[in-house]
Amino acid sequence: MKVVVLGAGVIGTLTAWYLLEHGHEVIIIDRASAAAMETSYANGAQISVCYCEPWANPAAPLKLLKWLPRDDAPLLFRLKLDPHQWSWGLRFLSQCTGSAFDRNVRQLVALGQYSHAAFHEVFAKTGIECNREEKGILHFFTSQQAMDNGSHEAAVMQRYGVKRDVISREAVLQVEPALQSFAEHIVGGTYTPEDESGDAFVFAQKLMKQCLARGATALFQTDILGFECHGAGVTRVQVKDQNTGEASTIKADAYVAALGSFTAPLLRRIGIYLPIYPTKGYSATMRLKQPEKASSVSMLDDDFKIAISRLGDSIRIAGTAETAGYDTSLNSSVSKVRCKMLVERYEQLFPGVADTTEPNFWAGLRPSTPSNVPIMGRSKYGNLWINSGHGSLGWTHSAGSGRAVAELISGKKPDLAFRFCGV
Repeated sequence: MKVVVLGAGVIGTLTAWYLLEHGHEVIIIDRASAAAMETSYANGAQISVCYCEPWANPAAPLKLLKWLPRDDAPLLFRLKLDPHQWSWGLRFLSQCTGSAFDRNVRQLVALGQYSHAAFHEVFAKTGIECNREEKGILHFFTSQQAMDNGSHEAAVMQRYGVKRDVISREAVLQVEPALQSFAEHIVGGTYTPEDESGDAFVFAQKLMKQCLARGATALFQTDILGFECHGAGVTRVQVKDQNTGEASTIKADAYVAALGSFTAPLLRRIGIYLPIYPTKGYSATMRLKQPEKASSVSMLDDDFKIAISRLGDSIRIAGTAETAGYDTSLNSSVSKVRCKMLVERYEQLFPGVADTTEPNFWAGLRPSTPSNVPIMGRSKYGNLWINSGHGSLGWTHSAGSGRAVAELISGKKPDLAFRFCGV
């Protein structure tokens, strides 16, 4: 079959790769100049199968209220005159129950484990190097209350089949000796040895090159305008070349919408309403002045709810979430506070290790669903498929999502306990 993949982020690129594995003819379309230039560009870098709890949980509403006045809050809900945001927010609250949490976390764990196996397959077949570290993820705590909460969360996740160990301060320092300079503040931690980290941007760029070498076609700097539909199917996708301004249509047997946060507004034009809304995330990437003193294990800082990942001779600090519509600018007072916090916190943890004078700040839009569970499967149009809504776990779930959707398109049933739509 001829399949058009809309979106060349890490989700779209892996979907294209798996479609090629199944022998399909693949066309990839993206408005950017290359693969992974938006949401996948400078994310937190963690492949965190074992840290996949949904944001929506019984404790979330009270935390959100407490965080409302803080510009540096881990999750900041900025109300806008946007009915889609209000609808998303109400759905989010409906997911903050114990039964919804149980239902959602089961799917996220299953998809994470499936994706972990798919990643190993992709890395083995492609030989791609992307500053991948297979050293687990270390979550450290600086108060006994936080440690107790972390221990409880670890016990909960262990019941879902996740290996998350509760460890002492001494064990934290054994896992990551670079934390020695901050040791007096650490009470303990949790550790997931099966988790990983790596540069999603580098990975997607290299995988795209391999897709093109295998015969895929990529149309970059191409805007996706909409669809032509007839009956229960899509007949063509409407596009426009940014350089020439020329509009055209592309006909295929199947289409995959993997456009991150922009999947929802595009599909609304043809009567498909998805509960996907962007949550803005921030990162700072800095050159290491003293690489030998920097951490190599990917970490979670519980106090500031940020991720820290080593990427070769650089370090990336990422985190926070802000529902602020489709704005990715870094100029607002809130954005400046959040960016400054990332750099200052790293300097507190590892003084003098990174060059804090010229951090590369970035903001991207996580395509979030109220449940944190992505939307994958067939739409109401029989040949239009959806692979979107992965939120903060896009890098983690990308290989499994690409593999599963490619299998569905190929008429196969993925070996995955997941509620696919339309199948």
